[in-house]
Amino acid sequence: MDVLLQLGDQYFFTPYIYPGWLAEDNLLRQLLSLNVIVDAGGALLYLITATLSYIFIYDKRLLEHPLTLKNQPQKEIVYTLKSVPLMGGLTAVTFLLEVRGFSKLYDDVYDSKYGWLAIAFSIISFILFTDCMIYWIHRTLHHRLLYCRLHKPHHQWKVPTPFASHAFHPIDGFLQSLPYHLYVFLFPMHKFTYLLLYVAVNIWTVSIHDGDFRVPESIKPLVNGSAHHTDHHLFYSYNYGQYFTLWDRIGGSFRSPSAFNGTGPLDQIVKKLELNDGRGIDTAENDYSVKERTD
Repeated sequence: MDVLLQLGDQYFFTPYIYPGWLAEDNLLRQLLSLNVIVDAGGALLYLITATLSYIFIYDKRLLEHPLTLKNQPQKEIVYTLKSVPLMGGLTAVTFLLEVRGFSKLYDDVYDSKYGWLAIAFSIISFILFTDCMIYWIHRTLHHRLLYCRLHKPHHQWKVPTPFASHAFHPIDGFLQSLPYHLYVFLFPMHKFTYLLLYVAVNIWTVSIHDGDFRVPESIKPLVNGSAHHTDHHLFYSYNYGQYFTLWDRIGGSFRSPSAFNGTGPLDQIVKKLELNDGRGIDTAENDYSVKERTD
């Protein structure tokens, strides 16, 4: 993040925003600048990736599902943008600690004696570490003492669109992103690799809300995709994982996606169109209502 901060200082903050007497390494200035970068950059990344996903990937027929709210994409966008300032402020604090040298990030590939091998290892370990941590954080957020206060807002999108990907209560969103930041305080990582992974995980978050339930047969048992996560939104107590199904299987919370079994949200809409009388979709709505009350 120090690279983005330096570019921001060079081309924007120093010439146009801050007075000349305020040094670029001033702690408060760095925090404020990082907050602007995180808020603006995060909102832009969210809007671009979610919009592209909505246009080119998301199946618009899902908007016809009875559990999809009226004007839901617009509501998801508004909720997200309202959450960004606090979410970004908390994130900026972690980036400030990185910029001030408290993390294990390094500049050059060969600052590690293992070179590119260290890059490859760090990518794999980053994914495995964050997948485990997010599973347990996410599952904890479903505890009755936390769910209504923090995580329930994200579950108002029962059949999510890509715009639901970041539509969290700001503290909920920050807590689920915390493992990404924690990793670099515990393990060495190349700073540009970290930046690319940070962008990639945000794109992945959009992808598991994109309503594209197709997964290659060979990786269906392994990858926690949109089909798994949509069932999490519908049934609450299953499929907490971020990338893989491993921790759901270990934790006893794995559920085979309804979309794989021909009973997913899109299947219900298709059956409704085929039957042309609405009975199938109404039954499905009642089933989901029972699940919401009992889980």
